[in-house]
Amino acid sequence: MAQRVKTDWTLFWTIVCMVCFGLVMVYSSSSVMAELKYKSSTHFIVRQLGWAAISFFVLMYCKRRDYRALRSPKMAFGALGIVLALLIVVYFADPHTHRWFRSPAGSIQPSEFAKPALIIFLAYFMVSRTQETVNNRYTILQGALSLVILAVAVALPDLGTAIVLVLTAGTVFFVAGLQWRYVLSALGILILLAGAAVISKPYRLARVVSMVDPEFAYLDAIDPGGKVKSYINQSETTRDPSYQPRQSRIAVGSGGFLGLGLMESKQKWLFLPEAHTDYIYAIVGEELGFFGCTAVLGGFLIILWRGLRLYWTAPDDFGRYVALGVTASIVTQAMINMSVVLGMGPTKGIPLPMISSGGSSLLSTLMCLGLLLSVSEQSSS
Repeated sequence: MAQRVKTDWTLFWTIVCMVCFGLVMVYSSSSVMAELKYKSSTHFIVRQLGWAAISFFVLMYCKRRDYRALRSPKMAFGALGIVLALLIVVYFADPHTHRWFRSPAGSIQPSEFAKPALIIFLAYFMVSRTQETVNNRYTILQGALSLVILAVAVALPDLGTAIVLVLTAGTVFFVAGLQWRYVLSALGILILLAGAAVISKPYRLARVVSMVDPEFAYLDAIDPGGKVKSYINQSETTRDPSYQPRQSRIAVGSGGFLGLGLMESKQKWLFLPEAHTDYIYAIVGEELGFFGCTAVLGGFLIILWRGLRLYWTAPDDFGRYVALGVTASIVTQAMINMSVVLGMGPTKGIPLPMISSGGSSLLSTLMCLGLLLSVSEQSSS
């Protein structure tokens, strides 16, 4: 008799509801810009609907597939190698932003697929070690080298995604029993690398400075010659780096508790750039108010709850680490995005999973969640 699968329906319907809600908000937040730019208010939502259909198919495929088939060096290293190769190719194929494979049918961002590749790699890497060998210097060096190579390749064009990858890996290593001395050492190295990545791009440095020192009071005292300000102003995108966060806070604040009503946002009239992508949570706050924002947050908390539950109930260690990696990746990215929108962190340029417009992000997210659902279907409890 075939084994009866046990789908986590709470998780499944939470995913479905969040994707559908995201489609509604993409249309609401993008209709004005689409009408002005493409003479069609449905330009972005039609494209997102197409990606949603593909992504849901991938979700169901991954859900029905036994995740344990991925437990092999061929899958773990192969997925990582493919993503690294794509990142190298796109660096030259897109000389301006180094992010996109562009075509008339749409654009693909390879860095998004580093997330499922890293999750599979980490799960395989961890199951081949015990808690004692995890703290072996040779093991740490192997894992750190792989992670650094991937993070650097992603960080060159997309620092926000690289931060999500590193935090995901850090969570998995910590839960696996990595000793505090190695955790603190890794944290120190991470801060140095993140600082170097920020300084390497004028617009990144401008975003950090505009948050911690918007009036340049401390910067002028530290750098009276103005060399840092001159470096920041080399990029046209840094003329007013606080503009987007400021408009985002205006949107959220004007929504109050109940919001202005669906489709009634004022900030989407080109006041808030990227209203349908990175800052869509601000439009949720403006149109649906505190309750809309809380509902979205609640959706991610349900994913956190069900993901951690699956971490404890998975039938094997590989499944446990897959569940942990998926949960850490999606929830971390969501928390970073929402903190940026609410002015609690510098602009990162990463979408809100399942809600923001973006085909690569939606496909990558549902691929990961399909793996999480696969773990639930193989769970014995």
